[in-house]
Amino acid sequence: MPNHQNLQAMLRSNQSSPSNSFTSKLLLLLALLPLTLATLAFVLQWRGGITDSTTRWAPTGSQHLFPGMDPSTLSPTAHNHHSSPSDCVNLGRGASPSFPYYHGWKFDYGSNLRPKICITTSTSAGLEQILPWMFYHKVIGVSTFFLFVEGKAASPNVSKVLESIPGVKLIYRTRELEEQQANSRIWNETWLSSFFYKPCNYELFVKQSLNMEMAIVMARDAGMEWIIHLDTDELLHPAGAREYSLRQLLHDVPGNVDMVIFPNYESSVEREDIKEPFTEVSMFKRNYDHLPKDTYFGMYKESTRGNPNYFLTYGNGKSAARVKDHLRPNGAHRWHNYMKTPNEIKLEEAAVLHYTYSKFSDLTSRRDRCGCKPTKEDVKRCFMLDFDRAAFIIASTATEEEMLKWYQEHVVWGDRDIKIKLLRKGILTRIYAPMAIIQGLRESGIFSSIIASAPATLSKDKFLSSISGSNSSRAVASESLPSRRIGRSRESQATIRKVLDIESAAYYEAAVPPLSPPGIDDDHLIIEV
Repeated sequence: MPNHQNLQAMLRSNQSSPSNSFTSKLLLLLALLPLTLATLAFVLQWRGGITDSTTRWAPTGSQHLFPGMDPSTLSPTAHNHHSSPSDCVNLGRGASPSFPYYHGWKFDYGSNLRPKICITTSTSAGLEQILPWMFYHKVIGVSTFFLFVEGKAASPNVSKVLESIPGVKLIYRTRELEEQQANSRIWNETWLSSFFYKPCNYELFVKQSLNMEMAIVMARDAGMEWIIHLDTDELLHPAGAREYSLRQLLHDVPGNVDMVIFPNYESSVEREDIKEPFTEVSMFKRNYDHLPKDTYFGMYKESTRGNPNYFLTYGNGKSAARVKDHLRPNGAHRWHNYMKTPNEIKLEEAAVLHYTYSKFSDLTSRRDRCGCKPTKEDVKRCFMLDFDRAAFIIASTATEEEMLKWYQEHVVWGDRDIKIKLLRKGILTRIYAPMAIIQGLRESGIFSSIIASAPATLSKDKFLSSISGSNSSRAVASESLPSRRIGRSRESQATIRKVLDIESAAYYEAAVPPLSPPGIDDDHLIIEV
């Protein structure tokens, strides 16, 4: 068997070859390497040795997550968590904040965060509207709020809660405040005079301007860098920033810009039974400034659905201004400066979300606030915009059933086909971020917790110190504030105003009122789409 013996000799020779031995060892090493790495990873994870990149930069000792990020009930860590009555105070129990400015459930973050932004508003709303509005803006970077309150907002039960929130200053509409504002520089100038001595929306417009004037001084004293006037049915939507942050958005504004304009989007409700607009409305009609002209005018008739204008109410947005010397309001929608024309820019993506007529009860609330007669002529004294006038007349003359039918036809978007068409064209858009943030805050128990932790007593008298030194007037008042109200104007008031310097009307730009978006009559070149 010589051949067999030769074959065995060759095999023994190959097995003893150094190169074959190296190959075998290499193959064995490659086989063992994945198993070794898997074992090491298991050991490190079991011992807690792996640091999640999302938690690496969390503050030392931080145990907070944004609402909705609690451990799942299916997670092993969830079973080790013991609930307590104070759990609802926290926005979560993880190790990483979902938003960059979160420092505790009251959002009382430090003064090192720049720029410092404040919002001023004039409101009579209740906590069910103010708290979601306020904490949403705290989440996106607003640190300070100057609330000029009256009505329900000034009631003891509401005021004591608002006063307990860090960064919130309440100013009550009392006789003392009206005497302060009666010395206002605004009241003794003519750029706002066309709104004086008129009821309802005109009176509110003047009141807002006077409050904004006072808020400027308060903002300057508090070291604020930006000031924004916003109603409590409006939410800022900082789209276009590197993160969902108003602070980031304004931080990136060039230093030579004095004023930033946020075009407004208008809520487009899809049901007539909306109770909480901030968490139930996700569809909005985009502003003219954010649409191609051919799309806007080409879809104009389908967008208005027989209403007087493209938007139900105003369409000229709101603005933020740098807090500088000689800053003044220019009506509720704009700011100005006594010494120069502000350098302004209009944002291409960010917007103000205006939740207007989003509840059926908004029809009757406007009716109950104004004492005008429900006639086409008389409502012009109360309301600046056509839809407000029509809504007031319907609410004052129709039955509940007739009002609901009118609301469904003119406000509610119930036609699925037209909604899809306008969504595809970009007229309508879906925005979910504010809904998600506010729903998360509500589910975490923030609102109920702050109400429960509010002090039992109200420090209402402290408002005097809040307005002390906040009057920017250097002129002598011609009359007191209450005389501006409807039913109290007299011929002597008109006579007094005649003594004002006529030149000031030419020098100061007139106040910018709430304006409707462009209509078909404003542009004769209509492009059918």
